[in-house]
This record gives sequence, C-alpha cells and structure tokens, in this order.
Amino acid sequence: MIVIQGKGVSKGVASGPIYFFQRASATITDAPAADIEAEKARIAAAQDKSAQQLNALADKARAEAGDEAATLFETHAMFVEDDDYVECMMNALEEKHCTAEKAVEIAGEEFSAMLAAMDDAYMQARAADIKDVTRRILNNLMGVTEGGIDSDVPVILAADDLAPSETLQLDKSKILGFITQGGSGNSHTAILARTMGIPAICGLGEALKAEFSGRQVYIDGETGQVAIEPDEITLAAFQSKQTKQQEMKELMETMKGQKDVTLDGREMMVYCNIGSPEDVTAVQSNDGQGIGLFRSEFLYLAASDYPTEEEQFQAYKDVAAAMGGKRVVIRTLDIGADKQVDYFEMHKEENPALGVRAIRICLNRPEVFRTQLRALYRASAYGKVAIMFPMITSVWEVKECKRACQKVMAELDKEGVPYRKDTEIGIMIETPASVLVAEELAKEVDFFSVGTNDLTQYTLACDRQANDLGKFFDPHHPAVLRALKMATDAAHKAGIWIGICGELGADLSLLETFLAIGIDELSVSPTSVLPLRAEIRKSIAKTCTLEKLEC
Repeated sequence: MIVIQGKGVSKGVASGPIYFFQRASATITDAPAADIEAEKARIAAAQDKSAQQLNALADKARAEAGDEAATLFETHAMFVEDDDYVECMMNALEEKHCTAEKAVEIAGEEFSAMLAAMDDAYMQARAADIKDVTRRILNNLMGVTEGGIDSDVPVILAADDLAPSETLQLDKSKILGFITQGGSGNSHTAILARTMGIPAICGLGEALKAEFSGRQVYIDGETGQVAIEPDEITLAAFQSKQTKQQEMKELMETMKGQKDVTLDGREMMVYCNIGSPEDVTAVQSNDGQGIGLFRSEFLYLAASDYPTEEEQFQAYKDVAAAMGGKRVVIRTLDIGADKQVDYFEMHKEENPALGVRAIRICLNRPEVFRTQLRALYRASAYGKVAIMFPMITSVWEVKECKRACQKVMAELDKEGVPYRKDTEIGIMIETPASVLVAEELAKEVDFFSVGTNDLTQYTLACDRQANDLGKFFDPHHPAVLRALKMATDAAHKAGIWIGICGELGADLSLLETFLAIGIDELSVSPTSVLPLRAEIRKSIAKTCTLEKLEC
C-alpha cells in the first residue's frame, strides 16, 4: 500500500484505476516529409478514424436527444470526406512536400477562410465546422485522445493540473474523481468536481507519479488522502465511509421539494452555479431554485473561434427554457487571468489577474460585447434571464455596460425581435473597489452577487491559484467577511438583493454568519443544494451573530 496526502477540495470517497490525463505533446513542423505516399496513407487513416468517431457520436446523440441533435455530427462526418477539402490536403502534400499534419492544417485554414469569405450566411457558418473537423483529424494524426481519456471503464483522473479549456473537453462519464499534483481549492478542476459531485484532491506534488498509472486507488476528497492498493484495514475504513456517504445521500433526498427557510421564517434563495447547458440536469435533479451563475466564458473556452450570436443564443435559450421561469443569472464573458483563449490574441501580461480581463475586455471590444448582449436579450424571451457583469470597479463601467444594453435593445426593437424589457441587470462584487463604492453602484443595478474567490484574492493579495499559500488564502478572514457586510448593507439600503456565487457560499460553517449579515441568496454547486437546505431549515436567523467578523 502507498498512501500520499494532498488537499481535499471536493468531498466524497471514490475508487477506481488511476489514469493520467493525455495532453497533446506533438507539434506541427515545417520539416519536409520523407515519403509523400506514406503521408497520404496517414491522412486516409486519420480520416477513416474521424468518420467512425463522428458517426458514433451521431448515433449517441440521436439516441439521447433525437435526430436534430445528430445532424451536427453527421455534417462533420460528410466534411471529413468532402472532395474539395481532401483535394486541398493532397495539393498541399504534392506542392509543399510537407507532413500529413501540416497538409491538414493548411487545408483547414484555406478551406475555412474560403467559406468565411462567402456572402451566404449559411456557408460562412460552415467555416467553424471545417475548423472542428480539421482539429479532429489532426488529433487522430498526432495520437491525441479526444477528451483526454482513452479508457473503457471509469477512472480516477490524474494530472499535473488541468486548464479550464482542458476540463471542458473531458469525457465526464468516465471520471470517478480527480487527483492532481498542483492546483488549489479554487482551481477549475476543483470547481468542476464540485459541480459533478465527485471527490477531488489537489496539491499532491511529485508524490503522484506516472508509474502509478493503472493501479487501483481509493481517494477521500474530504481528508485529501490517496491510498494506492490499500491494505485490508484501510480498505475497510474507506468502504465504511462510502456506505455512510450513500446513507447521507439518501437522507438528503428527503430535502427535495422543501423550502429554503429558517425555523423563524427567514427565507433564502438557494441557486446553482453552472458552466454549460448540460449542467441544468444537475440543477434540476438537486432541486435548485434557480441559477445564480452561468459562466458564459466556458462557451468561449470550448470554441476555436468567437462563438456567434446564434450559437450563444441557443445555449442561453436552452438554459432559460429548461428552468421554466426560474431566475437564470448569466455572467458576461470572464476571460483573462487563468482563463486564456488563443483566438482573443491577448498580450502577455506579467500579472493577468490584475490586467485586461472580464468586463475590461468587453468594454475594449464592443463588437464582442454586442454579440453576447444580443444573444442574452434574445434568450430573455424564453425565461427569466438576468445579466451580470464581472470585475466591476467603478460606476462609469456600469453606466457603459447599461449604455451598451440600451443600444442592443434599440436594435432588437427596430428588428422586431422579442425580448424582456424588464431583464434584470446586476454586477459582481469581487474587488475591494466595488465594496468601497457599493452604495453608488447599488443605485445603478438590480442586484449584487459576490464572487468570494476573487474578493478573497484581491483583498488578501493572495493568488487564488497558488497551492503553496495555504493558510494565507483565508476566505474566513475578517476583512473578507466585513467586505461582505459592507456590500450587503449598501444593497439593502438601495432596495436590491445580494447573493454569493463564489465557492464560499457552500461553506456550511459560515451559514449563520451569512444569515447575520443579511445575504439573500447563495449560489452553489448543484450537489451542495440539499445539504445547504438542510442546514438552513434547522437555523434560527435572529440568533445568528457577527462574531466571525471580529479579529
């Protein structure tokens, strides 16, 4: 037995084989190919494999969601074998004597550019399809596993750490838990694990070795313990905890349909954080009252180019409609810092967390902002959508955002496109600046939502991604809690509601403090809804104190 210790960042016990995340390591070079005929054969083999994958995905989509859902994959499968597209590859091989990878890359760029330049909107949209197909063929040429997991059985996924874009592409049906060398409780791997309701451990360092691949492991996402091929005593302890875990899950099921109200009648809104339309299923199965944070930037992270208005509209519409009139708070894109997107072509920054990110990008790139706002307002016709702006530090930023909204609404009015004119506008409170001018900000918006991850980072001058800061990154710090109180007082003075959408919202040890402060809403991972509801229902709001705000 080998036992290694990390930091538990998502509770629960899981067991399975260790599988190390497969990251693309091959690069496309300009070096000439030794044998053109051999390169042609490699392309043909990659095409065949790509077509098989796409047809399998089409069959799966048809079984799960109907013929319409299968159409995209069927279209991509046809593109794989398109005569003009293939001819473009072969010409590149013959003329440039390049490798198969380079030929596919050239064909993809040329063919997608040709389609994008056409006047026909339908053909323009096909440019994105060509890019996706090209990426798939290249992955098969270079031996890159789609979704990073090449396994027939579910696994405990191991990695050094995972970037946001990598977590998006994972085949989540094959993941029992996460273990990583680096990362922190605020990393996107940890957030994904909590959304999925599976255990996760980070900060294992070099003790997590590639040689462990394939070995059976038990992990405890609460204690941070990883036991590789555990002995009988350790195995019995893990299995006992698994049994209790299942019993608690069954107990939490009794909370479904209950109100989120304290014993003395104080109601709270318990919403959910999501990253994609697919996460709505988890919201519904855990009885979330609404969605307090839809991280729209994940649509950008998952794309190879700027998502179109139509693509975004469909995603927002699907979520709004699925929630059946419950509030859906959608955050405008929060790119930057640890969430980098190549096609944005951002300048490298020494400290991106303090640089051009989130609303700063939107205000600097009005066309990108306009596209998203149009999609959001169009989606508002299908449900109770609320729009939330991140990284606000000043009143003028809010006014600029509102001005952009007014322009979009005027456009939609002129075009006769339906939308809700009473769509709520809110901002995130996640900087000390926004706390200090909260009274002025509250006069401009319909709600506040506190991003406690960033608020803690900026208040304490601690990088939220740094695993070695440990005790210094303390979301319970009185300064952070006092900032919450200041923002809440400002919100209520202006007659607006305030929530928490950061990870701190699910911290049951702070529930009484949140009640004492006057927080109106908590937005948490779907799996945190029922345990939070149980705690709310046995609390007495009027007896809660602010003692944790004391030093």
